[in-house]
Amino acid sequence: MRKLPVLSATAVLLGLLTGCSDDPADAGPTPVKPPATTQSSAPTTPTPAPPAEGDLPRGGRTIFPQHQLVGYVGLPGSPALGPLDKNIDAKAAQLEKLATSYAGGRTPLPVMELIVVIANDHPGKDGQYRARLSDEKIQPYLDTARKHKMLLLLDVQPGRADSLSEIKRLEKWLKEPDVGVAFDPEWAVGPGQVPGRVFGRTTGAELTAIASYLSGLVKANNLPEKVFVFHQLSSRILSNEKAFKQQPGVVTIKSVDGIGNRADKESTWRKLTPTMAPGVHAGFKLFYKEDARHGPLMTPAQVMALKPRPEFVVYE
Repeated sequence: MRKLPVLSATAVLLGLLTGCSDDPADAGPTPVKPPATTQSSAPTTPTPAPPAEGDLPRGGRTIFPQHQLVGYVGLPGSPALGPLDKNIDAKAAQLEKLATSYAGGRTPLPVMELIVVIANDHPGKDGQYRARLSDEKIQPYLDTARKHKMLLLLDVQPGRADSLSEIKRLEKWLKEPDVGVAFDPEWAVGPGQVPGRVFGRTTGAELTAIASYLSGLVKANNLPEKVFVFHQLSSRILSNEKAFKQQPGVVTIKSVDGIGNRADKESTWRKLTPTMAPGVHAGFKLFYKEDARHGPLMTPAQVMALKPRPEFVVYE
């Protein structure tokens, strides 16, 4: 399996920004080369059994305000993309301890955010500039999440492919009560564009379409609330945000993905959280390697002092 370069995929895009500035950039970075992955032709039945009676992993059917979500990101064999590259059972135990430090009176609910569709700098056989993780590689993550009573989020970087279509491909997993979606629109590029050379984009209407699809699954399968996270590191990535419409049974979270020292990250936070549509919850991302290059990693106390309160904190 080919390795990513030292910088993570998100950090490459963040190279378009100067000191986490929100000003437009004229040139993109060198494109990344993620590991090649393949789509499985032999679906498997998720095991072990889902939470009892279709509940969330730690009980109940609603996410907030009962729970505080804390997550790790990862892709098998790619340490540059987060902690969940290997030894996932041990990483889950570490995540449990980290989540407890963020609880603040809530029930900690750890989250494993697995990248299952990853943008490529080359077209692939179908010209869509993305690769897909196989079912056989997804299954161990769901098994581990269930062993530790955690949520699993399936992270999608669509390249030139249609974002909603890539998410619908995951329906067999999304019918499970403990599986949600994360969407990386900075990797959703248009015709003629190459991921990593330009910022991808999305709209409030597209986010509504994704949430509406998930809402339909919740209703049809009598599921507990389903988590839908979209990542954002710059205002240019999301247009007409206020057009987003909350959907029944779906908890929508904006993860603010700014990089840098504490001051830079807080500046990005102040720019991107006031634009959230009604009903959207706030999330915050930290980068073990990239943030540390600019100063000490923010502590849980510093993160939780942000306003509004981050209800999902994720580490890459």
